[in-house]
Amino acid sequence: MKTLCAFLLLLFTPLAFAKHHPPAPVIVCFGDSLTAGYGAPPGDSYPDYLEQILDARGYRYHIVNMGVSGDTTADGVARLPKVLAAHPAIVIVEFGGNDAADGVPINTTRANFVTIISTLQKAGITVTLVGIKLPDRPNADYEQAFGQTYTLAAKIFQVPLLPNLFIHLYNVPNAFQPDGVHGTPKGNRIMAEDVYSLIEPLLQKHKKHN
Repeated sequence: MKTLCAFLLLLFTPLAFAKHHPPAPVIVCFGDSLTAGYGAPPGDSYPDYLEQILDARGYRYHIVNMGVSGDTTADGVARLPKVLAAHPAIVIVEFGGNDAADGVPINTTRANFVTIISTLQKAGITVTLVGIKLPDRPNADYEQAFGQTYTLAAKIFQVPLLPNLFIHLYNVPNAFQPDGVHGTPKGNRIMAEDVYSLIEPLLQKHKKHN
């Protein structure tokens, strides 16, 4: 009888654990090489550090890094089904640099952002937006319009915005890789802190189980 009771206890314990410990909500970091962690060692992207920050501060979230190096906003539109399939609670959208590098017209970039954000919101997903500042370039009008793209999108869709992912990197030695665009592990950690500040008001208040 004792053996039977022990067996039944083992049999139903996983069910009880699953009942009281539901899967952690998912946060998708959705973007290009800045999200993917291009040039940094595995485990040193900003999403990796973001998950460490959440863990250290007691939040139960699972970070999914959906950054793909070289992606434009059009590529982001094409990848939306994969994002939706992850059933995220929050999506952190970071695109735009490759649009600028490829000379994509501003109106096209803005239309793609509209598609990305509206599609996610219609699925009931909380969206946050991360922008970048372009390196100084001869076409000041384009640079200004590019920066306004993030502000306009955030205003139209009422989403939290981090206007410049690099804002706290410029005065930090060795925060950028030699290309001056992608973060080193040190730089990516700083980015993660800023992204955490962006999403912290949106995080569910339940904490990790001890």
